Amino acid sequence: MRHTWRWFGPKDPVSIDDMLQAGVRGVVTALHHVPTGTVWTPEEIARRQREIGAMRDGAPSGIAWEVVESLPVSEAIKTQTGDWREHVANWITSAKNLRDAGIEVICYNFMPVLDWTRTDLAWRRPNGARCMRFDLMDFAAFDIHILERPGAAEDFPEEVREEAARRFAGMDEARRDALAGNVVFGLPGAAEKMTMADVRAHLESYAPVTDERLRANFHDFLEQVAPAAQDLGLRLCCHPDDPPFPLLGLPRIMSTEADYAERIAAVDVPANGITLCSGSLGARPDNDLPGMMRRLGDRVHFLHLRNVRRDADTVPASFFEDEHLGGQTDMVALIAAVLEEEARRRAAGRGDAEIPMRPDHGQDILDDIGKGGQPGYPAIGRLKGLAELRGVEAALSHRAAEAAA
Repeated sequence: MRHTWRWFGPKDPVSIDDMLQAGVRGVVTALHHVPTGTVWTPEEIARRQREIGAMRDGAPSGIAWEVVESLPVSEAIKTQTGDWREHVANWITSAKNLRDAGIEVICYNFMPVLDWTRTDLAWRRPNGARCMRFDLMDFAAFDIHILERPGAAEDFPEEVREEAARRFAGMDEARRDALAGNVVFGLPGAAEKMTMADVRAHLESYAPVTDERLRANFHDFLEQVAPAAQDLGLRLCCHPDDPPFPLLGLPRIMSTEADYAERIAAVDVPANGITLCSGSLGARPDNDLPGMMRRLGDRVHFLHLRNVRRDADTVPASFFEDEHLGGQTDMVALIAAVLEEEARRRAAGRGDAEIPMRPDHGQDILDDIGKGGQPGYPAIGRLKGLAELRGVEAALSHRAAEAAA
């Protein structure tokens, strides 16, 4: 695996120097300041590459921008409204500009409205660490009683509705505001203050879009971008829904192995691939991560390795982001399946035998706590996760392990 690290640009409190000391070999980033739907110009791409290429004191960092996460797909493309055709053309132009700059892997997602959803961004663990959590009861309290989405109550079982009502009744105004802020943090543009009216407007734009319609729109998008990527020598990798079950009445079409298989078959070219995110997919008990890696590995172009622990084996369920070797995904078995796929690629002479991986998210520990960084992206928590994942990889790759096998 090629060990990479997500970086949010010059304003990220975790610096290029920090990731170098963590042992990272490549950078995963994006042009977060460029408005969605517009072209990523060669000049902006080159500026970000220069920023990555230098340490604080100006010395060369020796690392490069290797994976884009994410080149955003606009809501107009997903709903096929407004300037969606222009946005697709701009997406392809941006992809070409990235390839001209030497970047070959582009992660993106097709999640409507929400890029990810959590109800707590700093949930305290018994050892004092902090992590992100999705609490189904709290989310129902938000959906039914704070957002007041029409029909929301019908989307939850009776016992969830009852508990959500109790929790909402026990919340003061500050707690209600905090819960709403946590949920909308996963909305594009949520760094600015977003009102409930803004959220309702986002949801209303999807009123005519069913699961079937969103699938068709995604396939239309793939029919345009995947062949272009194939010609350019790019690898596109779609991220799964996070969490992988319906929320806010929105369609969900990237939550299971069957979803991925259907998207791959829709435009069956090698460039049309997968971001295998063990954390997002692991929030469903019916997603077999090692098995998915074995069965879909040929199209896995990017790996997000993190772990979650569910409160119940139901869909949906509450969960929190556990330590990388904790949780309910067998991370050792998953990494073993990754190494098997890489060996197969090397034997076939593929140029992409080394799959880029980043330690996805991490718990806030030690000096991470209270620093106010990007939720899920602390320095020390991710360093710990990367060290654990590298240790598993080293052990499985060791000649003693190979001899024992």
